[in-house]
Amino acid sequence: MVHIEQLVSRTPAVSVDELLQGFYPSPRFGSVSFGSYRPDPSQPSQAAAVRALEDFAGSVNEKAPSGLRKLFGGKKPAGRAGIYLDGGFGVGKTHLLASLWHAVEGPKAFGTFVEYTNLVGALSFRKTVEALSSYKLVCIDEFELDDPGDTVLMSRLMRELADAGVKLAATSNTLPGSLGEGRFAAVDFQREIQVLSDQFDVVRIDGEDYRHRGLPVPPEPVPEKHLRERMRAEFDGQVVAADNFGSLIGHLAGVHPSRYRQLIDGIDAVVWHNVHTITEQSVALRFVVLADRLYDKDVPILASGVPFDELFTPEMMGGGYMKKYYRAVSRLTALAREGQEHVPA
Repeated sequence: MVHIEQLVSRTPAVSVDELLQGFYPSPRFGSVSFGSYRPDPSQPSQAAAVRALEDFAGSVNEKAPSGLRKLFGGKKPAGRAGIYLDGGFGVGKTHLLASLWHAVEGPKAFGTFVEYTNLVGALSFRKTVEALSSYKLVCIDEFELDDPGDTVLMSRLMRELADAGVKLAATSNTLPGSLGEGRFAAVDFQREIQVLSDQFDVVRIDGEDYRHRGLPVPPEPVPEKHLRERMRAEFDGQVVAADNFGSLIGHLAGVHPSRYRQLIDGIDAVVWHNVHTITEQSVALRFVVLADRLYDKDVPILASGVPFDELFTPEMMGGGYMKKYYRAVSRLTALAREGQEHVPA
């Protein structure tokens, strides 16, 4: 028997303490290591990246805790503060970043770019700096700058943490000096972008998206008339969130993206009725955050309607946020495969 719930009936509340306590890798990456990463033999940069991160982890562990060095007038540490993993979708950057987090002794933090900006909004900039300045390592996954405000904010945050002796590690699909391109007048914020770039040594990871190797097309959607029957067959004994797709994306507007992780707490699978192409940018960007959280928790998907490669308009897939949308399609495709074909995402 399937226990059915609806995400549209959930409005989670998250305290500041819960936000701070949530900065660790998702269950998907809860036990990964450098040893569990499988470099592609045809892409030597992948094995080189593992070696670079192992060396970086060793340097962080050898270093004494920084404390609030800047606040007490200590000298800024020599050299760059961190390491930056640049590569395409699905080459294992998050796996490697989480492996670094596991390899380093605490205190430490691991979160997505969006989660750090949300933390600043919840705590204030100064309190965020104070909270993170005592950490040995701050890991930032999916580093991307979507507007000028985020550019200035993250530039200041990274600079102050680096001055306090905190080591930084980040992943992105964009080189540090190119952050913001295609989204706003990046030339007007070149100083802030350069400050970000100066914090990192860049490690390039080449390769194709492992989620699409040999199977680039999403599975066909389940016909609506068969969706409930398939749900009962695929997810017997599990908790399933079954929602009308239109109602779900409308509900997301009333839930802050920082709470999407709690929105899907206790959910084993999701079922979406009548998926349609999203035509509004703000709606699409919110949905990308939900896709990331579902992927983090490895939540399989069954859906009727359009296939996931038609989820966003051609204009979106070719616009300034295209990397976010391609990542979302890639991850949703993996979860849909898992839901229909029992292929782990």
